[in-house]
Amino acid sequence: MDFGNFMRGVREEAHQTLLAAAAGLEVSRQVIMRMEEGSPTKLTRPLIGLLLDHYGASPEVCDEALRLWSEISEQDRIAKAQGNSKGFWKAYTDQMAPTFPRFLRLEGAASRVVVHQPVIVPGLLQTPGYRRAIIQIDKPDLSAVNVERRLELTARRQVRLYEDGFRLEALVSEAVLRHRPAPPEVMAAQLRWMAEIGERDNISIRVIPFESRPHRGLTIQPFTLLEFPKATSGIALPTVVLVEGVVGSLYHERAEEIDQYSQAITAMRAVASSETDTRDMVVALAKEYAG
Repeated sequence: MDFGNFMRGVREEAHQTLLAAAAGLEVSRQVIMRMEEGSPTKLTRPLIGLLLDHYGASPEVCDEALRLWSEISEQDRIAKAQGNSKGFWKAYTDQMAPTFPRFLRLEGAASRVVVHQPVIVPGLLQTPGYRRAIIQIDKPDLSAVNVERRLELTARRQVRLYEDGFRLEALVSEAVLRHRPAPPEVMAAQLRWMAEIGERDNISIRVIPFESRPHRGLTIQPFTLLEFPKATSGIALPTVVLVEGVVGSLYHERAEEIDQYSQAITAMRAVASSETDTRDMVVALAKEYAG
């Protein structure tokens, strides 16, 4: 699915329709459509190369596309060797830096995101000041130029918050509001912005108070669940969950795995404060920080 999203972007950048792309490769429109929606196809590496040539893609874009295709082929080979050829999306771990572009492409294609965060403000909700403080904790020696690049990346991601058809649900621990990775004035600005953005119809921010009864959020790692709109052909794309780790991330898409996270989300919703009560708490804490 990640490969398909990438190739769709290359086609759109080349201002090519599905029909034009199919004609250039001398295949049916459905073949290109299935590739872009993440369904298995009979396309081969040479055909992918011809399609990229047809799009007039740059060498860097071609390298990235063929790298993704190689990952697909390797995962498919491993699955078949294990006696399971039902699909090539399997849980795997990678270093965060190499895999972050993959996550961004999935996030960009998602219609609904549910994020659980017990420690810090979720990335999509971080202000520049707060984000800068987090970067300085993780990478104290990072150059000022690279810090600004990371801030720009966060800002580009946050454009989605204002798009029609996109929904964000954030379930955060009260600890997220009370931890102080940044100075009080930065924390006050961060919480004021959360209260403001949380008033949008497509944004739901709910805090799980310290006094809540025991719930799955206490024992589960931070995660992001991504749901996708139906493909052009009407096929429902699989939900994906990213579990964040210290040195790597784990992707899940199997139904039984997704079900566990869905159950955890339901359990956390049951103990979380309402959106209105959350906003009141956030505004009150912002005043405390400002004072």
